[in-house]
Amino acid sequence: MSSETTQQESQTSPLKQTGWPMFYCPVSQTNDAGEVARIRKECKKESFWYRALPLSLGSMLVTQGLVSKGIFSASPRFGALPKMAIAGVLGFAIGKMSYVGECKKKFQKIGIVPCRPQQKRHCHHTCKECEAKRRSNEKEGSVPAAS
Repeated sequence: MSSETTQQESQTSPLKQTGWPMFYCPVSQTNDAGEVARIRKECKKESFWYRALPLSLGSMLVTQGLVSKGIFSASPRFGALPKMAIAGVLGFAIGKMSYVGECKKKFQKIGIVPCRPQQKRHCHHTCKECEAKRRSNEKEGSVPAAS
């Protein structure tokens, strides 16, 4: 009987738990989820149109030019296509990654501070309440549970 009640308590969602759930942060509760979703969508759109697509197409054109001038050799079976495909994929990836800094700035404008490498992965915001609670949990060696 007691094992059933402990299983039910452990399956309680974090939103229903009292106290400090593991992923709770007072700062994150103040951000509008719609605003975060809008910025995320905007970043995807802008990174594609302004960085990834132009860099991908440009790298493919340069690769085609290098193959046609004889600097790169064309494949006997597929021609310049494999080299152009690789250049396109690399250009796309580099273009997407190059826009990360702009997206960070957009999120910082609404108060979301990205985690730094020395922080725990689950902390999305730097606030005194989160930091104090995390330190106390590390000292105790336990994760907060439902009361």
